[in-house]
Amino acid sequence: MPRVAARVSALLAAICLLLLPAAQAPGAEAAALDPFTGYLLAHFTGESANGEQIYLAHSRDGLTWRDLNNGSPVLLSTLGTRGVRDPALVRSPAGDRYWIVATDLRIASGTSWSDAANRGSTSLVVWESRDLVNWSAPWLINVAGAIPGAGNAWAPEAIYNSATGDYVLYWATNSPRNGVTKNRIWYVRTSDFRTFTAPQLFIDRPGSQGIIDTQIIEVPNSIGGYRYYRASADGHIPIEASNSILGSWTSLGNLSHLGISNGTGGGNVVEGPMWMQFNGRNEWALYLDQFATGRGYMPITSTNLGSVTNFRTRTDYNMGASRKRHGSIMNLTAAEESRVLARWPSTTTVNRIQAYTHQDRYVRHANYDVRIDANVNPAQDAQFRVVPGLANNSGYVSFESVNHPGYYLRHYGFDFVLAANDGSSIFAADATFRQVAGLGNAAWSSFQSYNYPDRYLRHYDYLLRLDPIGDTQARNDATFRLTS
Repeated sequence: MPRVAARVSALLAAICLLLLPAAQAPGAEAAALDPFTGYLLAHFTGESANGEQIYLAHSRDGLTWRDLNNGSPVLLSTLGTRGVRDPALVRSPAGDRYWIVATDLRIASGTSWSDAANRGSTSLVVWESRDLVNWSAPWLINVAGAIPGAGNAWAPEAIYNSATGDYVLYWATNSPRNGVTKNRIWYVRTSDFRTFTAPQLFIDRPGSQGIIDTQIIEVPNSIGGYRYYRASADGHIPIEASNSILGSWTSLGNLSHLGISNGTGGGNVVEGPMWMQFNGRNEWALYLDQFATGRGYMPITSTNLGSVTNFRTRTDYNMGASRKRHGSIMNLTAAEESRVLARWPSTTTVNRIQAYTHQDRYVRHANYDVRIDANVNPAQDAQFRVVPGLANNSGYVSFESVNHPGYYLRHYGFDFVLAANDGSSIFAADATFRQVAGLGNAAWSSFQSYNYPDRYLRHYDYLLRLDPIGDTQARNDATFRLTS
C-alpha cells in the first residue's frame, strides 16, 4: 500500500503541474510589485549528508542574515543525483509565479569532481511555486544534452528578458569546442522552465580560460549607464555591462584593486557571485563566496555599478549560523516576507507524537508508511515540525518531517503516508488537522481531519489510519501527546 500510495501521489503531482497555467506570455508587460521590505537567500551548505539541498535565510537589512527552518533544508531533491547546488531564485514579472533552478550534483555521494565535470548530469533541477512557500515536486530539464561532448550543467541562473517576453536561463557546461575543452556559459530561452530552445553559447573566454559562475542583475533607470550588469567568477572577477541581455557586453574592469580573484593572482579567492539591490535606495551588494578559506560569503557594495572603483568592502555583516554556499538573493515584498517567515521561522519546535495507549511508542515514518514504534532509529524518523495547516492556517496544523523537509503526514484512502507536498488543494486538505482535547484523555490531544471532520488520526495494529471514532478503544487509540 505505501508504494502504491507513493506512486499515485507522484502521478497526481505530475497531473497538477501539467494543469498549471503557463508563465507570463511573451510581450506581456511586467506588473509593478509592492515595495520590497526584506530579502530571501537560497543556498546550499557544502558536501555533508544533507548539505547539497535547498536552504533559506532571511534578512531585514541585506547584511544580517538568519537561517530559516532551524538551519535545516526546506526542499530535498529526489531526482537525478539526489542532490542540488547553486540554487537560483526566479520570480515572474507579475510576481505570481516562482521557480528554483539548481545544479543536479551531489559530491557527498562519493562522486569525484572529475566525474562530475566530465561525465556528470547535463540536467538542471526545477521547482515551481505560486506563493514562494508551497513548492511543486521537482523535475529535470536536460538543457545541456544537445551540446556536443557536454559533461555537466552547473551553476544555473535565469533572468526575465522583457525584449522577448521570456526568460534567459544560463549555466556552465564543460565541453570541447575548437579544440579546447573547458567550462563555458550557455543559454536557452524558456517561458515555463519545462520547454526551451536549443542551447546557444553565451560567454566564452579566450584561450583555455574557463568560466563557471556568472550572474546578471537588472538596474532600474540604467544607473551607471547600463541596464544590465554581470559578475563572473573567473580571473579577478570581471564586471561587464550591457543594455541587452543577449546583445554585446562591455568590460568595465575587475576587482583586482580589492585583492579579490577566482585564483588568478592569488588574494582573496572567491566564487559564486550574487547580486542584490538594497531596498529603497540606489545601492547594490555583490556577495562573493570565500570558498578557498571556508569563510563563506562576504559583501562588497556600490552606489554606481558603472565603475568598478565604486565597490568597497564591508565588515558590518553577519551571514548567520550556517555556512552559505553559492546561491541567489530575492528581494521580498511585505506579503512574500510574511508568508516565508510564517512558513519557515528561524526557530520551530521539533516534536514527537506520543501514543496514549502505548506510551513507549511514537508516530514515525518507515519507507514512507506511517506507524507507531518504540526505540525509533534514526530518531529523526519520529520527529516532526508542527506548522500552520496547509489548507487552513487558523486553528489547524500540519506535520512536516524533520529529515524529509517538504514531506508531510497525509491520509490517502484513510491510510497514512509521508508524502511530498505537491502544491494541490487535495494534498493540503489531506495533510491538515485540528488539534482538539484528547478523546481518551482531555489532558492529551486528538487530531481531527480537515476534510473529513467525522474522522480522526488514530493507530490500529500500530499503523496510522483516519477513522470515525465510536468506542472507548478507538477514543484511546486516537489520543496523542506532542513531546520534545
